[in-house]
Amino acid sequence: MADAVQDAESKMKKGVESTQKKFAGIRTGRANPSLLDPVMVDYYGSPVPLKQLANVSVPEPRMLVVQPYDKGAMKDIERGIQKADLGLSPMVDGGVIRLPLPALTEERRKDLVKVVKKESEEGKVAIRNVRRDAMDTLKAMKDKKELSEDIVKAKEEQLQKLTTKYTEEIDKLLAAKEKEIMEV
Repeated sequence: MADAVQDAESKMKKGVESTQKKFAGIRTGRANPSLLDPVMVDYYGSPVPLKQLANVSVPEPRMLVVQPYDKGAMKDIERGIQKADLGLSPMVDGGVIRLPLPALTEERRKDLVKVVKKESEEGKVAIRNVRRDAMDTLKAMKDKKELSEDIVKAKEEQLQKLTTKYTEEIDKLLAAKEKEIMEV
């Protein structure tokens, strides 16, 4: 039987990574290629992730430039970006698509902070659920006499330390993202 504590730790790490990915997809005033991660392009009849069809660069803080590998896919890529509903207006400029990022209003920044806080809370809840499941596993093992009470106590303390460590990690990510959103 795999160690419940190690199993829980790997699930907690995944929870933090998931929260981090969700944060990356939240648009701030600053350009970031990961903003286009959810964009799917209808390429010869099949949905393909944008990053497989084009290079995305950040030439300046409020601009993304999409350079298709296949110039024939330009219209499809432009359509895909518009369909993704990211609030960006693609401008075709020669062989590239420019995506200027509009400045965020104060109200929109506050809304984004609320979204980020909600995402971080969901991440922490997921981590606490992992802890609860691992605790249940340990209790079941104790009841079946597979583990002694001392070992279960020690493992529960380990789980609590891990839970604290990973929830604090999410708090740090939240603070950094909040600062980035409120930066004018």
